[in-house]
Amino acid sequence: MSPLTLTPDEQRVADAEAAADGIAAPAADGTAAPAADGIAAPAVPIDHFGERASDETIERTAEALRAKGYSVHVVQNGDEAKKVVLDLLPEGAEVGQGASTTLDQIGVTHELEESGRYDSVRKHTRSMDRTTAEGLRAMRKLGVGPDWYVNSAHAVTLDGTIVDVSNTGSQLAPLAFGAGEVIFVIGSQKLVPDLETAMRRIETHTLQLENQRMLGLYGTDSEIKKVLIIHKEFRSGRFTVVVIKEPVGF
Repeated sequence: MSPLTLTPDEQRVADAEAAADGIAAPAADGTAAPAADGIAAPAVPIDHFGERASDETIERTAEALRAKGYSVHVVQNGDEAKKVVLDLLPEGAEVGQGASTTLDQIGVTHELEESGRYDSVRKHTRSMDRTTAEGLRAMRKLGVGPDWYVNSAHAVTLDGTIVDVSNTGSQLAPLAFGAGEVIFVIGSQKLVPDLETAMRRIETHTLQLENQRMLGLYGTDSEIKKVLIIHKEFRSGRFTVVVIKEPVGF
């Protein structure tokens, strides 16, 4: 049977999901468009949203998260966070993740995809044919429900509410319900007083940096199209949160 041809709208979704998955979208001839080399790191907006949180804020947020039934680890730096994450994941576990500057910077992405110790969902989806309806269906079904899912968040409030936003929503379904167990890895600069401040941080700080990253890699900007606000997880023990005192990611 010949593969189904994607409609223009379906192709745009495929391109956006490819970018959200951290890979170049396929070009018109079916080959992968190369990422730009030598792209400078995004310029940091001049605001306070990239600054390390105080020890008092970190402790208050950690206690609020624990009160919701989450396992919480507070660590000093990215190396310590990486060790916590890898110690939590069983050898050979099926592990999904979204594109995350935080996970890239602390070395978790490389470990999940290249160490051979884990069954990396994203490595599988990268090999799937995104130019056909069948390929997109297989990619979608595999990505939505891994046994483990590792991700960051865009903001966490003092009362322990976790906020994640997305252009396509590909990262949100596993976080909200699909994944068996979830590990969040979050730099303390993302801790904010309340939801209003969380959205201001995302709209004025995070989106600006993400736009620069996407323009440099793919020549397109990003948008906040979908928002996930987690007041409390329903399944006890499903969430683990690793808070890194030093700023990591954006």
